[in-house]
Amino acid sequence: MNMKALAWLLSFSLLAPAGKVINFDTFPLGKTPPGWTVSMTDTGAAPRWEIVKDRTAATQPYVLAQVSTDGNSARSPLAIFDGANLRDADVSVRIKPVSGHEGQAGGVVWRYRDANNYYLARANALENDVAVYKVENGHRIPLMAGVKHPILANAWCILKVSVRGNKFQVFLDHRRILEGQDATFAGPGKVGLWTLADSITYFDDFRVYPK
Repeated sequence: MNMKALAWLLSFSLLAPAGKVINFDTFPLGKTPPGWTVSMTDTGAAPRWEIVKDRTAATQPYVLAQVSTDGNSARSPLAIFDGANLRDADVSVRIKPVSGHEGQAGGVVWRYRDANNYYLARANALENDVAVYKVENGHRIPLMAGVKHPILANAWCILKVSVRGNKFQVFLDHRRILEGQDATFAGPGKVGLWTLADSITYFDDFRVYPK
């Protein structure tokens, strides 16, 4: 790890009790930002997470984007934030589905153990719904029926997950649309971002508030 990345992670550790907001605007264009680990569930082309310019972003000029395209419907590129290991938290991000034939999806990951074990809330513009899963041993398992909701391509929405113990609530644009519980992954884990198959998806204003 270079000194710049180390200093950035240390700064997060000092601010963690009050939370952290990452808008990606200070990171190098065309590269994966420091403090994030790229991973993937299932098989296919390697993910490509990089900083790109988007003039529609709430905070300009840069956002984080997953830009690789592979049609494997089970392929799930991940960008995991290295600066937090949490059990209970509020985690949110702005998501802009840009394109994709198999999916136009983006999601929030919590209690991440590895690329095959974590929780996921995702919004999909092709299916116009929001759903919650556990990914266990590499298998994506619905925790409940998804909720139909308009998710517009090339438009921003805010996806948020609030987790306390084995209970979670999911919000879209500040409206609670799902809640449930599961005890598979009871301990702390990392948080991060997720896409599906050939989705090209932009992310901005990643927020983590430990509880």
